[in-house]
Amino acid sequence: MIDPSAAGRALPGTPTGYYGSMPTAIRCVNLRKTYDGRVEAVRGLDLEIAVGECFGLLGPNGAGKTTSIEILEGLSEATSGEVEIFGRTWKQHRRELQQMLGVSLQETRLSEKLTVRETVALFGAFYRHPLPVDDVLATLSLTEKRDAWVGKLSGGQRQRLAVACALVADPQLLFLDEPTTGLDPQSRRQLWAVIREFQRQGRTVLLTTHYMDEAERLCDRLAIMDHGRVMITGTPAELIAQVGGHHVLEFSCAPASETTAGHVSLPDTLLQILPGVQGLHRDDNRVALHVAEPHATVPALFELVRRQGLELAHLSTRHASLEDVFVKLTGRHLRED
Repeated sequence: MIDPSAAGRALPGTPTGYYGSMPTAIRCVNLRKTYDGRVEAVRGLDLEIAVGECFGLLGPNGAGKTTSIEILEGLSEATSGEVEIFGRTWKQHRRELQQMLGVSLQETRLSEKLTVRETVALFGAFYRHPLPVDDVLATLSLTEKRDAWVGKLSGGQRQRLAVACALVADPQLLFLDEPTTGLDPQSRRQLWAVIREFQRQGRTVLLTTHYMDEAERLCDRLAIMDHGRVMITGTPAELIAQVGGHHVLEFSCAPASETTAGHVSLPDTLLQILPGVQGLHRDDNRVALHVAEPHATVPALFELVRRQGLELAHLSTRHASLEDVFVKLTGRHLRED
């Protein structure tokens, strides 16, 4: 896609920012979008993304992610605020920026009466220096479908075709809005490899996803947003560390007596004083304890349950995840509206 020797090289006119001497790919300041003068979809978004970075924008449906990305892509105009892409603005450098970006939307409507190859070739014709169509099809494992009508493709194949239409531009910056939705596990991992290779060549990716394992594996940094605002920004490891405890102990209790049915809960005041507990939240009948040392917390939990005349109906331990970060911040899971 690009000369490997150019990896990380600044484009002419590209400013430096977050990483000091590293050039900045995307910069937006106090970005706002209001519909009908009443509905605020984006409320003062600030972002700075370095050239060569894979940056993730996470949040529940309705958080403002897609609206924010559409403004950055030049598809929608902000109500107020500043946006720069490689030091350029959409108002002054639209045609130049259009040649530098590849965009895979959350939903891409393609002509069902064109073949896969014809579709990618059509998108390539919009750019001055497109990649060879057959090379792009091979990259996205679509070679066998090159002569198939788009209308005959499965959902996963359509999703890969949408990414192919973005990559054929040979872009410097790739926008991927939930690119792996509908893909099987093998296809997801193939696309991850494509994204990593794109980034290794010194190019930039802005990614939205509902898959937390995807964000942890691919993103150098990420931001979690909700209600049109960024709540927290950092590397996956930094955000997970802020949960308070690198391990999560999940459990639920039941009465010890066989004559009593149903689930019961322990008071938060008793759970919070268990050794190693740094935080907790409840999800239906289950409690999740964020702990630093599970080997100290588990025996104490068993003893507490016994003293309360209860028994454990469920117990599991796992490493803290990005979803734990989100639940702690907002009280909602990422897939909830």
